[in-house]
Amino acid sequence: MAENLIDPALLAIMQCPSCTGDLSEQFDPPALVCGDCGFTYAVVDGIPNMVIEDATKPEGS
Repeated sequence: MAENLIDPALLAIMQCPSCTGDLSEQFDPPALVCGDCGFTYAVVDGIPNMVIEDATKPEGS
């Protein structure tokens, strides 16, 4: 089983900065993905980049 990208306790309290939706881990490439709006936030060396302008937007938005 894969190791967590970030501490599960931290992930449990984090929200998407765009819509306040819940985030889940994506392992390839390492990122946090919002289940509501679909924004993807890169995780580099265990640090998530939660800047909306740097996020990958879902197709069609």
